[in-house]
Amino acid sequence: MNHFNFLTTFLFLLTVSVFADGPADNKIENVRRIPPLGVEVPETEATELRAKLDAVAAEIATLKKELAKSPEFLELIPDVEVFHRAARCALEYQEFQKPAEIKLALAQLDTALERVASLRKKEAPWLKQTGPVVRGFRSKLDGTVQPYGVDIPENYTFTGQDEWRLDFWFHGRGEKTNEVAFINGRQRGGGGKLNPKNAIILYPYARFSNANKFAGEIDCLEALEHVKGFLRVDEGRIVNRGFSMGGAACWQFAVHYADQFVAATPGAGFSETPDFLRTFQGETLDPKPWEKTLWRWYDCTDWIANLSNLPVIAYSGELDKQKQAADMMAAAYQKEGMEMVHIIGPKMAHAMDNDSMAEIERRLETIVKAGRNRVPHVVRFKTYTLRYNRMHWITVDALTEHWEPATISAAFTPPNSIKVNPEGVDRFTIEFAPGDCPVPIGFPVIVQFPNGGGPCPSVLSDGSWKCTFQRNGQKWDIVANPAETTGLRKRHGLSGPIDDAFMDSFMMVTPTGHPLNTDVKKWTDSEFDHGVTHWRQQMRGDARVKADTEISEDDIANHNLVLWGDPKSNAVLAKIIDQLPITWNEKKLKIGDQTYDSSKHAIAMIFPNPLNPKRYVVLNSSFTYREYDYLNNARQTPKLPDWAIIDFTEPSNSRWPGGIPAAGFFDEGWGVK
Repeated sequence: MNHFNFLTTFLFLLTVSVFADGPADNKIENVRRIPPLGVEVPETEATELRAKLDAVAAEIATLKKELAKSPEFLELIPDVEVFHRAARCALEYQEFQKPAEIKLALAQLDTALERVASLRKKEAPWLKQTGPVVRGFRSKLDGTVQPYGVDIPENYTFTGQDEWRLDFWFHGRGEKTNEVAFINGRQRGGGGKLNPKNAIILYPYARFSNANKFAGEIDCLEALEHVKGFLRVDEGRIVNRGFSMGGAACWQFAVHYADQFVAATPGAGFSETPDFLRTFQGETLDPKPWEKTLWRWYDCTDWIANLSNLPVIAYSGELDKQKQAADMMAAAYQKEGMEMVHIIGPKMAHAMDNDSMAEIERRLETIVKAGRNRVPHVVRFKTYTLRYNRMHWITVDALTEHWEPATISAAFTPPNSIKVNPEGVDRFTIEFAPGDCPVPIGFPVIVQFPNGGGPCPSVLSDGSWKCTFQRNGQKWDIVANPAETTGLRKRHGLSGPIDDAFMDSFMMVTPTGHPLNTDVKKWTDSEFDHGVTHWRQQMRGDARVKADTEISEDDIANHNLVLWGDPKSNAVLAKIIDQLPITWNEKKLKIGDQTYDSSKHAIAMIFPNPLNPKRYVVLNSSFTYREYDYLNNARQTPKLPDWAIIDFTEPSNSRWPGGIPAAGFFDEGWGVK
């Protein structure tokens, strides 16, 4: 079978039931489990698995002690642990989807033991291996080891200075793709890629089936950095590609990180939430106001201006219902005065034909050969949140209002002028790294705004330049000392909503004291259990958990703290309650001018931690989409804003943690609107 025919078959098999089962998946009262409960493991095989898991765990524990003084080998232990965790989770949570996976897990544990033996000899042969390689990295989010695969060209040399093109391949939806199955696929190599010459292929697992959003998004970025630690990656030739759910991932990485890639080639998938769910899923939508606002996080059609910074080649099958995704993006391109290249496979359903793939490769080869324009003279940037605040040499430091459009267009005019037009922005920085500033060394930079401007400091001797500007009415002032800040303000890494806390290191903090009332304890205990269970089930990790009385200064410094309980039951919450914009006692729960009976209500909220304002504190919430949303990746968007009052007299369900009588966003200074 030639390569193109193999890929067509592979993509079809991978994504036949890509998103959902139709109308049956629109019923919140009857939600099927994702991932499905797997096969029962016969006791003889379960016993064998447990014994081998115990043996590998013991070897890992011993190895960590033996390598304590060899940090370069100690840091490779995740390459062993990744096999152990995959097998352990599949057995412990009954997630082997077919009997053959049990034998695969046993074989992968043998691989773990082989790697232990190598590390014990201060060797790591898989770091000098071409072809398919499975590796693991320790996630900053929850400390768990996460897998990824990398295919290394046979002609790659592990010595030398030459840098290599790298292609991301974002996989399609696979509701049964546990870690054992993913690792097996990556050990075998091939499939799901166009096999470009002289290119490293990176396959993130990305937390299973969330279209590489939230924790999956961060995992992709971490996997890339991990690869850069042992392979010579050409930063100017990183390609963003994917098909089906992976095509959706390709779109969202393209619009959010346009300056990091040389090109993007999304195939099928989805590109926004509302129209896709109506047309593909046949769902009747009735979003809460804040839920609709938060569609903007991952609705790529809203961010289309950023693709003026990135070449894109889209693909759809002529008969594929998911052609809707590219059609929506094409219409959005046209509204911005741009035309999208859209390769359409004639008579193709959810697959790619040979001619289309050849045409994509032909166009891509030309783009990659030229390389990414690292310092373009014209930059266009649009954002709705400071989670994504940078495009090339422009960084947005403060917005006028989150979730409203904020844009900056900037253009260099020789010899030393930069025209800038910011809208919806209150503060931004222009920065050129050493050697990058297009203005000659020693020349003052003239920054011109629509309503004025003037000279700024001169370019430094190393060819670098940086200047921060603050809106002052209709004018822009240079900020003399950008490091000085007063008061709270939403910023990158501290902008909300609740889900943003779970895109960095976090720790769940359980209460040990007596609650305000038994009903609030019952609800918070239930939601804590739900949060921990579904962080593992949906996000494929193990949440860090500590009691409130055990929280250390290091914990406060290094983690977003997720506090469960109320100000009476949780000691950490009791310590900071007076510094939060709420009142919560035995009688009332108040935020702004709204007051609720605390015997029936609790709050889910995100806020800068008063004990460490560089980190978040979250009250009574994990990530905010729930089981109903697992059924279709386009549903996986934030369901709560910065704060929400929860009426726990209404039972939780597959969509909500209870009744939501009120919810909202804090303003840019973290004040109640």
